[in-house]
Amino acid sequence: MSIVGRQPRKSTKTKTTARRKTTRRGSSFKRSNQSWIVRLFSRVPSWLLWLFGLSIAIAYIVFILQIVLHFSMPWKAQYGEVPEPGNYPVRGIDISHYQEDIDWNVLSSATLNGHKLSFIIVKATEGVSISDKYFKNNFKRARKNGYVRGAYHFYIPGRDAKMQADFFISNVKLEKGDLPPVLDIEKHGGMSIQDLQGELLEWLRVVKQHYGVNPIIYTNYAFKIKYLNTKDFDEYPFWIAHYYKDELDYNGPWIMWQYTDCGKVLGITGNVDCNVFNGTRDELDDLCIK
Repeated sequence: MSIVGRQPRKSTKTKTTARRKTTRRGSSFKRSNQSWIVRLFSRVPSWLLWLFGLSIAIAYIVFILQIVLHFSMPWKAQYGEVPEPGNYPVRGIDISHYQEDIDWNVLSSATLNGHKLSFIIVKATEGVSISDKYFKNNFKRARKNGYVRGAYHFYIPGRDAKMQADFFISNVKLEKGDLPPVLDIEKHGGMSIQDLQGELLEWLRVVKQHYGVNPIIYTNYAFKIKYLNTKDFDEYPFWIAHYYKDELDYNGPWIMWQYTDCGKVLGITGNVDCNVFNGTRDELDDLCIK
């Protein structure tokens, strides 16, 4: 048969290949135009996305609950807020090197919730060798400005109790009209309850023997309940620290309550610890050394 004039047959294979190549180029083009965020999340397991979404939802719910509780319980002070305990007209502060230089002329007219300051307790010593560098001046100026003054020792657990007591005694001369010496205990130092109690009772014994009065014990609410809640400490007056409360929850006997460490008073830059005395001004004077 003659093949002259016959048109060559077009290959369907070539067309199919061309179409496939075009299709692949089109898919790549679409993927390259997708947002990188979409491409990123497309590779994340679905369970992880659900977990992430659940975490966000929980955080949002907690945030809303905090706002609701803040406004529905106005009696519960938040961190940094200063409650104003009522029915305690005898007010005072405690100070140390943290307050640095105090303007005593201005402080002499300072008040707490409308009540003039009645007492100031000053840090004297810590451990067996640390003397507060502002103690002598603060202690002297407190009396000069007409305040009932006191001095405290910051106790370091595990250091010799008698040495700490002697160190305090060597630095602090209490006079008639001063508050009894104060033992500040806030840390257990990893000691057992029995060993810590033995140390503290030794400090109290030595200091009481020297000054002739029962020392005051300063501690926080939780520490008192856990470490000092035995009859051995019942003879000593307690000064309890418990913040952000309108009333002290502690049910035992106490003479002072440190109700905030974020107080503000004239003459002192920054925060200062504020306290109330559980009694009248005459009862405060009766507590002092005779």
